[in-house]
Parts: sequence; structure tokens; C-alpha cells
Amino acid sequence: MMKWSSFFAAATGITAIAMVGCAVGPDFHTPAPPAAGSYTASPLPQETAAAPTDGGAAQHLDFTRELSAQWWKMFRSPALDALIEHGLEKNPSLSAAEAAVNEARENLRAAGGTLLYPAVDANLSAARDKISGLPYKTGSSTFNMLNPSVNVSYTLDAFGASRRQLEALGAQVDFQQFQYEGAYLTLTSNLVTTAIQEASLRAQIAATNEILAAEQKELTLVERQYELGAVAQASVLSQQSELARTRASLPVLMKQLAFTRHALTALAGDLPGDGELPTFTLEALHLPETLPVSLPSALVRQRPDIRASEALFHQASAMVGVATANLYPQITLSGSYGFESSSLGDLFTNQNSIWSLGGGVLQPLFHGGALEAKRRGSIEAYNQAASQYRLTVIQAFQNVADALRALDNDAQTLQAQAQAESAAQATLDLTQRQFKIGAVNYLTLLVAQRDYQQTLIGLITARAQRFADTATLFQALGGGWWNRSPAVDGSVTEKNNN
Repeated sequence: MMKWSSFFAAATGITAIAMVGCAVGPDFHTPAPPAAGSYTASPLPQETAAAPTDGGAAQHLDFTRELSAQWWKMFRSPALDALIEHGLEKNPSLSAAEAAVNEARENLRAAGGTLLYPAVDANLSAARDKISGLPYKTGSSTFNMLNPSVNVSYTLDAFGASRRQLEALGAQVDFQQFQYEGAYLTLTSNLVTTAIQEASLRAQIAATNEILAAEQKELTLVERQYELGAVAQASVLSQQSELARTRASLPVLMKQLAFTRHALTALAGDLPGDGELPTFTLEALHLPETLPVSLPSALVRQRPDIRASEALFHQASAMVGVATANLYPQITLSGSYGFESSSLGDLFTNQNSIWSLGGGVLQPLFHGGALEAKRRGSIEAYNQAASQYRLTVIQAFQNVADALRALDNDAQTLQAQAQAESAAQATLDLTQRQFKIGAVNYLTLLVAQRDYQQTLIGLITARAQRFADTATLFQALGGGWWNRSPAVDGSVTEKNNN
């Protein structure tokens, strides 16, 4: 028992010695956020324009308010909330991303067990042998040989190669976690914007049907006036052509609506023929009037794509350390303790004990320049990751700047479209009354009809665009994942990663 204790004490000492070594290569430090005071070159208005129509309320930018992890609830649509919940539960992209995180974690655990601790293996062998020549002990040339033993081997991490490998694997875990957050954000954003697209198409279809009904009435009126000789046949043909043109736009809208529903069903994790999802209308959506906006200094810690790029940057830094450590000596210690005997009765006696201790040092001398080339390659990979990180940060700031400008322009567009639609409606009503009494010709009525159609569809599109660009802003800001409790929704990313 004393010998076994001494043996394992020596194994523990090997581990302690290994932890004393230094780690070569660069120590990674989180990049500082860009020194940006605002997202845009020119100041943004604190409040957007308002329009006298549904969805036309002014939106206020609030730089002191935190973005909720369930930002889609700001649209105050129970149907949208139910859709998001359904999609988060059933869409396979999230389960695949979660499996990737778990795989990376298990790879890290496996590498930690291999690299940080000695390998201890028990071995038991039994053989029956026959030798030639003089009899062996028992007076016979045939005998048994039993050999139970424990073997220990360990490669000292004197220059930090193992620690850098574990650091790289830990960075890979971080990368997969933020890939999961990116998939979560992409899924919820796509569900919201696709639902808004459906609502827009439904509104356009309803408006087109209203226009068709009005144009059918106009056709009836023109035909009656033609019968009375008040207008030429060309006016009847023109109105029939206008009616047919409007009717031809309806199947296109219906096709777009069907495709949008198919996309929405797929995003929700269902087959197109199986999904029973709610329908969406613009009237059932409410435009968020207060928009939480992160400060520029906080954006780099809140965008999943930036954090994922940072993790790859970290991994590349660790791999430089691994490549550098491979240039230095590798020290391996090994030992074994056991027994060897030809009979089971005296197998575990002192005279039959066997042991060995050994060590080796491997110093690379000549590998045709391969090790130095790998180190230089790892440095270039590090430089590439640094540049990619900076590019990701620039693109993230561009996304937010675009979304903020889009909201300002959307509000102005909706205001102008609302005014244009109101004027076109008034013009059409007046022209219709004048046409009935013969005060204007048919060409004037036709122009008024087309103007009203265009402005009505333009108004619907402008309303939907405000909703969509609001969702785009929330996506560009990172989606509030850092405010989500893992215990609530099963998030794989821990809050202390922030």
C-alpha cells in the first residue's frame, strides 16, 4: 500500500510541476469599443415625423432605455407573440445551433481531460508460454505469466501548448454560443418581418378589391352614358381595359401572399401543408412609439455577430501560442507499477513487484522549416481574424445607422403618402361627380382613378415599411439577448458572457 501511495503521489507531483510552466504566445485582450459618439455623421432627430393615418404616430429615440429580449412584444400583437413562441419551439435551426454549442463544450471537456491530467491506465495480461531449453522454475518448459499493472504518462505543459489549445477550444465554445444567439435573433426577426409582409399583402389585396368594385361601378356608368350617346365607345373600351389591368394585378398579389405564408410556415418549423398559423393584418399591429437605442459604446458587446467574430479572433490568438510552443522542447514523463508472476498465489508479493519511471525530452531540430511556417501562418490567421473583427464592427454600425435613417425617412414618406392619398381620394370623388354631370371628360376620370390606385397602394406599402424597419432596428441593435434569462426560455448562452 505504501508503494501504491508513493506511486500516485509521484503522479500528482507530475501534474503540479506541469502547472508551473509559462505559456508562450500573445495573451488575448478584448478589443476596445470604437470611439464613436453617434451612429451617423449628422445628428438624428429625437422624434420622427407623424402622419394622419393608421401607423403614423411619431417614434421617439430613447438612448437610456434597455431593449427587451422579447422586443417583438412592443408591436402588441398576441398573434405575433404566439407565432414567435411556436417558431422558437419548433424551428430546427435553433436546435441545430444548440447542438453545436453542446458539441463544442464536450470537445473542451474532452481536451481538458487529455491535456491537463496524466493518463492513468490499468492493464491486466495473462499468458501461457512454452520455452525451449532448461525447465523454468516449475520444472516444466510450459508456464503461466500474470501481469497486472498501472501505467501513467504525462506530457508537461512547460511552454503552454496545452493551455493555449484549451484556450482556443474555449473560444470555439464562445463562438458557437454567439452563433446560437445569432440564429435566435435571425429567426425572430424573420418571423416578424415576414408577418409584416403578409399583413401588407393582405392590405394591398383588400385595397385592390375595393378598387375593382369602384371601377366596375364606373364601367357600368360609362356604358350607360355610351348608350345615351354622351361618350364615345373608346371611353367604354378604356374603362374595360383599366378594369382588366387592375384585375390582372390581383393574382400576382395572391401568389406573393401564398409564398409569404409558405415562408412563414417554414420559419415556424412546420410543413407548408400542415401549419395552422394565425393571419396578420396591419390593423392588428401597433407601431412602437418609443424605440430603445443602445449607445455606440455598448453595441460591440450586444451584437451576436461581433461577439462571434471576437471569439474567432481569440481562437486565432491562442493558436499562435500553440504554434510557438511547438518550437520548444516537449517533456514527457511516464511510469508504471505492477506485479508479474507465474502463479496467482504469490502474484502480489514484494518479490514479484515491478515498476519503472521514465522521462523524455523531444527538441525539434529540423523539419524543413515546417514549424516556423506554421507559426507564421498562424500569425497571418490572427491578423486576418483581427481585420475580420474590425469589418464586422463597421458593418454593425452601418446596420444601425441605416435603420435609424430608414425610420426617419419612412416617417416622412408615410406623411407624404398619407397626404397624397387624401388628395387623390378627394380629387377622385370630385372628378366622379363632375363626370356624372358631364363637366369633365372620361380621360380626366381615368387619370384620377389611376392616381388614387397608386397612392393607396403606396400608403399601404409605406405603413408596412415603418413596421419592418422598426424590426430591422431591433435586430441591428442585437435583439436584447443579454436581458434574456436562460431559465425562462432555455437559452444556451449564460448572462456572464456579457
